[in-house]
Amino acid sequence: MRTKWKAAWSAVAMLAMVAGGSTASAEDEPPTAQTGEPDPRLGMVTTVTPEMTAQAAQLVTDGKVYALGVITGPDTPAYPGRSYGIETFDGGDPQGTNKVTAHDDRLVTHVGIGSQLDGLAHIGRDGVHYGGLRREDIFTPTGMKELGTEHIPPIATRGVMIDMAKHFGVERLEPMQGFGSADIRAAATAQGVEVRAGDVVLLNTGWLSMAEEDPEAFIGRQPGINVDGARYLADLGVVAIGADSAALETMAFEDGTLFPVHQMLLVDYGIYVLETMNTSRLAADSVHEFFFVLGQPRFAGSVQAVINPVAIR
Repeated sequence: MRTKWKAAWSAVAMLAMVAGGSTASAEDEPPTAQTGEPDPRLGMVTTVTPEMTAQAAQLVTDGKVYALGVITGPDTPAYPGRSYGIETFDGGDPQGTNKVTAHDDRLVTHVGIGSQLDGLAHIGRDGVHYGGLRREDIFTPTGMKELGTEHIPPIATRGVMIDMAKHFGVERLEPMQGFGSADIRAAATAQGVEVRAGDVVLLNTGWLSMAEEDPEAFIGRQPGINVDGARYLADLGVVAIGADSAALETMAFEDGTLFPVHQMLLVDYGIYVLETMNTSRLAADSVHEFFFVLGQPRFAGSVQAVINPVAIR
């Protein structure tokens, strides 16, 4: 493989010297972004108008930037069956009169590891996804025909962080602990933050600290928002909900249900789920309102996306 890569690198170097450049032919940004109305293929994200983005940008007062993503690697806790692998390549002997050298890489990984966005193709209800799209009409083993995360427009809007750990007076919520609308309202009121339409809401539970302490528990015994709490935020018109856990929602499922919060948000509301968000620095600085910016990778046909959004205050 390395020999083939070196040969390819040599060929590229020669072509560059001959052609002197290249022209990309990628698709433009989705034309339905920022319409003010939920799009039947993109969901609530298109309800963020240019005016909302401009107002959110005015929240930047001192320019401090918070990276919300964690590092994704071979030791990142992951759901059973998911794995991460990277292969790097040496480009070989120097090329050209300037003796350029290079490295390349290739990822062989599940996308749903680490900080991530769950797209609308991720979860359905009896084979039906957001907008009434059926599984058999959108699925192929080489990428989704519709609802792929590459179509999601950049998200630049107001972000709010609600510190649920502070609300409960703990450093970290208990395993499987759930919370709903009453606790969310009380926490937001006490912390002086109002959730508005077009917002991205991040919930700090302190659970990210469990990732290194007990990776198995981090995945299997997560606390988080319950259906009542998720419906409350969804009805306020938010575009995405995230937390510092790998599933957002409490794993204390009831009545035989599985991931009911995911199902409701993705299928019924078209609201994206943000997982393993690093909210600890926001919580440490008591930052509850900020400019949220995300431009996810545009991998064709992808169900999820590894992300590193930023919060700017």
